[in-house]
Amino acid sequence: MAEGDAGSDQRQNEEIEAMAAIYGEEWCVIDDCAKIFCIRISDDIDDPKWTLCLQVMLPNEYPGTAPPIYQLNAPWLKGQERADLSNSLEEIYIQNIGESILYLWVEKIRDVLIQKSQMTEPGPDIKKKTEEEDVECEDDLILACQPENPVKALDFEISENQTDRRSTFQAHLAPVVCPKQVKMVLAKLYENKKIASATHNIYAYRIYCEDKQTFLQDCEDDGETAAGGRLLHLMEIGFFPKILNVRNVMVVVSRWYGGILLGPDRFKHINNCARNILVERNYTNSPEESSKALGKNKKVKKDKKRSEH
Repeated sequence: MAEGDAGSDQRQNEEIEAMAAIYGEEWCVIDDCAKIFCIRISDDIDDPKWTLCLQVMLPNEYPGTAPPIYQLNAPWLKGQERADLSNSLEEIYIQNIGESILYLWVEKIRDVLIQKSQMTEPGPDIKKKTEEEDVECEDDLILACQPENPVKALDFEISENQTDRRSTFQAHLAPVVCPKQVKMVLAKLYENKKIASATHNIYAYRIYCEDKQTFLQDCEDDGETAAGGRLLHLMEIGFFPKILNVRNVMVVVSRWYGGILLGPDRFKHINNCARNILVERNYTNSPEESSKALGKNKKVKKDKKRSEH
C-alpha cells in the first residue's frame, strides 16, 4: 500500500470511529469492507418531525483528493430542495478540501431539518388511508391470522444478499390478508435501521378477496422507477417454467446503492431476489393450477390510492 493510501486509510478509520462515538445508534455500517455507511438525521431526536438518511461511501482518495460519494434518502426531499441541499454539501467540501467533512455534512443537514421544523409548513405528508371497499380489515381479522402474523414471520422470511458492483439487494417476505397488514409489515421492517437506510425499498403485494374472487394488489417503486411494477408483474405471471400467480403475500426488496450505476441489471437483481424467496417459501403453482386460477380470476382491483414516498 502506498504511503498516501495508508495515510488516507488511517484518517478514514479515525473519522469512522469518531462518527460512531458521536452519533451512536444513528450511525449504521452498511458494508465495512467497501466503507459504505449511513446516518439517520432528524431535527429532534426525541420528537422527530423531519428525518433524512445520508448514505456515504468513502473512496480510497478521501479525504485527500476526493469527496465522499453520497446519497440523500428522504421521501419528501425532491426537486429544488434536494438540489439546494446537495449544493450546500458540495460547498462544504470545496471549502474544506483535504479535511474530514462527514461531521460538517451531518450537522449542516440537521440545521436544514431544524429550520424546516421551525417553519409554518407541516411535517411530511402521511399516506392517506386507502379506500378498501373490497377488503374488510377489522381487528378480529388480524387476530384470526395470528399463526401467520406477518410481524413474526418477518424474522424468518429474509433472502440471502445479492451483490453486484457494490450494490446490495435483499428480499423480505410476509403473508398479508389486508392492506392494514401491509402497513404493519412496512412499519416492522423500518424498525431495522439498516433496512430503513436502504436507497430503495421496492415492494408489491397481492391479496385475494375470496368473496368477490378478485385480487387487491399494489406496488411501490420508492424512487427506483418501474421497479415496483416489474415486481408485481413477476408475482402475477412468474417466470418459465414456474407460474406464480401468488396470493396473500407481500415482497419487499431493499437495495443499497454502492456508487456504481447498474443500468437494466438492477431490475434483474430485484426480480431475482423476489423470485428466489417466493420459490423458497413455496409461493408457486403448477402450470395447470395457475392456468385455472388465471382463467377464473381475471378481475383485479388495485388500491384506489397508491403509496406516495
